[in-house]
Amino acid sequence: MSKQKENKWSNYALRIIINTASHPFEYAKVLIQIGYEPIAPRPGKTFFGKPALKLPNIFEYVKHIKSVDGFTGCYNGLAPKVCGNLLSAIATQKLLDYLEPPKDDDELDEELTEEQKRERFIKSVKCDIVTHTAAIVISQPFHVITVRMMAQFIGRETKYNGIFSSVKEIYQQNGVLGFFGGLIPRLLGDICSLLLASGLTYAINHYFVEERELKVYTSATMTFLATAITYPFQVVSNCMAVTNSGLMAGSPRYMPHYSSWLDCWADLASRNQLKRGSSLLVRYYVGPSIVIGERRCQYPIKLSCPKKKRNTL
Repeated sequence: MSKQKENKWSNYALRIIINTASHPFEYAKVLIQIGYEPIAPRPGKTFFGKPALKLPNIFEYVKHIKSVDGFTGCYNGLAPKVCGNLLSAIATQKLLDYLEPPKDDDELDEELTEEQKRERFIKSVKCDIVTHTAAIVISQPFHVITVRMMAQFIGRETKYNGIFSSVKEIYQQNGVLGFFGGLIPRLLGDICSLLLASGLTYAINHYFVEERELKVYTSATMTFLATAITYPFQVVSNCMAVTNSGLMAGSPRYMPHYSSWLDCWADLASRNQLKRGSSLLVRYYVGPSIVIGERRCQYPIKLSCPKKKRNTL
């Protein structure tokens, strides 16, 4: 038992280290997802040689954040993010101990009948759905705080600083429901990704791949594919966490006050913005929602900017 506890705590420590190391890039990605582009796109070419406007990659974006707020500014929102991840990890472990899902064992699988394998797969997926749902619901208030702390970069506000002051601010601004802004698209995206990845992995390993060595790569490949397909849910979830938050980033001219996540989805889809942030190294301007430095050129509802600022898109 003591060894298991040590392994759990070492896993939690590793999770904190990974979250800390990757946070500046996650910070930049969230700002991209909610529609903020502080650096003007520059002329370039696509992979096929066609002219295009290229946006800064994730490293240039992080460099810009650092130039404005310094090195420590790249870690805004880290504390609530770590708290949320730890809570979700603990909740997941407690549920796994209670549900006791079937363990992966290739030798045991060979002894099972087709019906037993199917039942085992269904039980495993059900356990995954329960644990993922609990983890997301528990961590959502911290996720909302994290996203709003990051979104303050756009308007240079200081409303959301610490965890406790942010809790007070969210309650005053949106009530109890404010802590769960963006929960439904985040939950739907996660569950759809889980079902898609699990179903494809089971089907491919069961019907197409016979070599045990190749089966190891199937899960990772299908998870990557499922995550890419369900990516728009991430964008909508983060937009819903910011809209009507009292921040400039979640207010009209920058972002409408969405009445529901479906309203948000429809608006972003109409502007070809559901996939923004999905590519972090090579990025192209697909407009029309863009904010460039101190010169703001927003979307509502037609792309119209003052004539003297036409060169800023």
